[in-house]
Amino acid sequence: MLVLNKPAGLLSVPGRGEGREDCMISRAARRYDDAMIVHRLDMATSGMLVLARGQAMQRALSMLFQDRHVSKRYVALVHGLLACDEGEVALPLITDWPNRPMQMVCHERGKPSLTRYRVLSRDTALNQTRVELEPVTGRSHQLRVHMLALGHPIVGDPLYGDQVVQAAWPRLMLHASRLSLPHPVSQVEQVFESAAPF
Repeated sequence: MLVLNKPAGLLSVPGRGEGREDCMISRAARRYDDAMIVHRLDMATSGMLVLARGQAMQRALSMLFQDRHVSKRYVALVHGLLACDEGEVALPLITDWPNRPMQMVCHERGKPSLTRYRVLSRDTALNQTRVELEPVTGRSHQLRVHMLALGHPIVGDPLYGDQVVQAAWPRLMLHASRLSLPHPVSQVEQVFESAAPF
């Protein structure tokens, strides 16, 4: 398997339309022609991305993700000062079809979604909180929507934040900083870390 550090602004897989072929999987395939996608990070998110080498490894890794044997941690900067040092957000999510690719909270039709958070530091001067996020489930835009639902959108978020405020930031301040999983062959716990670039 490969564990790569995806930069912000790069797709995980090719996008639709012309000029959207450059992505993490195509870059990896130039060097490893058997590289295959296992999971994705949003284009705007940076950090740890696991790729499989070959179909057997892709199946094995996909099962680890599906069965929630993979632990992921993200670091984010959010607007405002979180009141609690740690907590959980359990809100069901669904695609906001008229506004795709946006997601939204929907208690009637949404899929169960759980995020745990822990405050790392608070900056009263900037009115921001640095927080570690653990997505227990893996829904699209889960961390972004859950933090918005708490009233603390992620800094630099072009989809879920105030457009005028967010335009002042060069990128979404969300980074996949830690990933751990049992190796599919040896079963030995593997831990990969990448410091947030902000």
